[in-house]
Amino acid sequence: MADRRTRGMTGSDPIRTTVARAVAIAEQLHLECSILLELYRKRETLPADFTVPDSRLVSVPPPSSQLDTRDKLWRLHSALLQCRGLLDRAITKEEEELSSGKKGEYETQRKMVKDRLSLLIINTGELLKAVDGPAVVTPCPEGMELEGLTMFDLKLWVYRVFKEVDYWTNTTITTLQAMPSVIAKERARTTRVRSARNARR
Repeated sequence: MADRRTRGMTGSDPIRTTVARAVAIAEQLHLECSILLELYRKRETLPADFTVPDSRLVSVPPPSSQLDTRDKLWRLHSALLQCRGLLDRAITKEEEELSSGKKGEYETQRKMVKDRLSLLIINTGELLKAVDGPAVVTPCPEGMELEGLTMFDLKLWVYRVFKEVDYWTNTTITTLQAMPSVIAKERARTTRVRSARNARR
């Protein structure tokens, strides 16, 4: 019995480590997004108090207290995948229509955000797999039809994409920070159920 309890507690350690790593990555990404947004406002001479609509570009189920750990992780992972799709599209449109051809601090920061987002996606994917979460079939995010936009509307859309990445990064931080104890409890409960089933056999 003691060995079984030890194995159960040890088994949760890798998940706690992955959660801690994902939170650290998300916190760094959140900082990098803030810098990118500031650089973009300066680059496009947007006022400091510039705002965009609150409507989300990413499409996932709304948050709910009824969601279990797997559903919360699925929601996060799906949202981050959609963010990467939007960011890829935004970078492509910038380079096609807004770029001056020069590479500077802004372009370096934008690449840093993209790379860090990809790393965060890998980590949330590992967490989703660890809790036997469902596979993520990512829907096409809204806002991908960009033909016919004015130059200002395109700049506004790019800014909204950056804000969306920042929003979901912050959501990842708050969600994951509350998750280790919940995951440990759910894994312990699952272990007890499996043990009971094995004992009956």
